[in-house]
Amino acid sequence: MKLGDRLVQLRKEKNYTREDFAKLLGISKYTLRNYELGVTEPGHPFLIKIAELFNTSIDYILGLTEEREILHSYELKALEYDHIKKYRSLDDSGKKHIDYELDRECERIQQIEEMKKQLATELSEEIAQACTYPYLGKIACAGTGFYFDDIPTDTIKAPYVEGADFIIGVSGESMEPDYHDGEKLYVRKVEYLRNGDVGIFTIGNECFLKELGEDGLISRNKNYDDIPGDEKVRLIGKVIGKVEL
Repeated sequence: MKLGDRLVQLRKEKNYTREDFAKLLGISKYTLRNYELGVTEPGHPFLIKIAELFNTSIDYILGLTEEREILHSYELKALEYDHIKKYRSLDDSGKKHIDYELDRECERIQQIEEMKKQLATELSEEIAQACTYPYLGKIACAGTGFYFDDIPTDTIKAPYVEGADFIIGVSGESMEPDYHDGEKLYVRKVEYLRNGDVGIFTIGNECFLKELGEDGLISRNKNYDDIPGDEKVRLIGKVIGKVEL
C-alpha cells in the first residue's frame, strides 16, 4: 500500500471528510488531496503528527508494514527519512548496491565495536593486575597468635578488589578447611562485624584470623580452642576475599 492510500484509509476509519481531516492536521484540503493522490509527499513532521494521532508507526503509514503497533519509528530523523525516500526511488540495481554498501559498513562497525570491547577487557585486566596493596606477610595467625603493630611496611601487587584496604598473609591451621597456611587475604578496615563474619583481630600485640561469634572468637578447626569474649579484643578489619595470583 502506498502512502496516499494509507492516508485515505486512516481518514475514512475516523469518518473524517477531507476538509475536516486537513483542519485537524493543520494543512489545507488541497495539500491533503495532493498527499492522498501521490502528487506530492509530506515531510517528516507531518508523518510524526499522523503517527501520534493514530497511535501507530511511521512504517505503517508509509505502507512498509501491515503491523500497526508503535515501533518508535516517529523518532526517525528528517535526514534519515530523506534517505529512505531516495532509497525507495531507486531501481533494483541501485537498491542492491545500497544494500551491499550498508551490509559492508555495518560489518565494519561491528568489527570496530568488538575490537573496542576486546581492548577494554585487556586494559581492565592489566589495571587489575597492576594494583598495589599494603601487605602484612604471614602475620594473621590461624593458630596461637603473632606479633602485630598495625603498620604495613611492605607492598604487593594483586588483582583489584573493591573495598580492600590491605592484604595479609595467613599463618597456621586454626581456620581450616576454609583458610589455609600461606594464603593471602584481602582485608577491609571496619569498626564492627556481624556474627559469622571472618575478621582480623588483635589481643595485645598478637594478631588472629577468626570468626566472630556471640561469645568470642571462633576457630573453625575444632582442634583449636576458641578465644573467649572476655579477652580485650580489637577488631582490625573484615576478610572480604582471597588473593588469586
